[in-house]
Amino acid sequence: MSRSASIQRKTAETDIQLELNLDGSGSSTIDTGVGFLDHMLTLFAKHGVFDLTVKAVGDLHIDQHHTVEDTGICLGQAVRQALGDKQGIRRYGHFTLPMDETLVTSAVDLSGRAYLVDRVEFPTSKIGEFDTQLVEEFWQAFAGNALCNLHLVLHHGRNSHHISEAVFKATARALRMAVEHDPRSPGIPSTKGSL
Repeated sequence: MSRSASIQRKTAETDIQLELNLDGSGSSTIDTGVGFLDHMLTLFAKHGVFDLTVKAVGDLHIDQHHTVEDTGICLGQAVRQALGDKQGIRRYGHFTLPMDETLVTSAVDLSGRAYLVDRVEFPTSKIGEFDTQLVEEFWQAFAGNALCNLHLVLHHGRNSHHISEAVFKATARALRMAVEHDPRSPGIPSTKGSL
């Protein structure tokens, strides 16, 4: 039985429909109106082996902030919904990913508590038309709605595109590990009995 979720979020700023299957094949159909975010979410689906569909219409005449942040909110909500009571999952995941001159570590705990530690600094303020500050905004929104601890660490890197790509790929692979079924631990992976 696949673990999937469908999220709809409509505000005065954005209208987003998102579908996620944690037990997918890595296929994606992404259309947010923000080309760079589309690229990052396509990578995320592929490296997490998640099926992901996103259709977002946002107030891009103002800027990309609301669209990026609200997409992060929806993706976090989808992960939380798809996991249900989290029975039998590994809970923790981590991945250190090289991308040319860049090295990034992402570590996640699907703890039921929201916390982001972002130790990623970009050498440029823009990647094309994309504001690099929005990478942290996206993951803050994700962690806050997935209710997970997420730690992102840039060890080294000089190219902003590579850094962002490494963050999304590493987090996808860390999350892939965390949501996997653990055959040795079929119950809730916590001494508290719930997550």
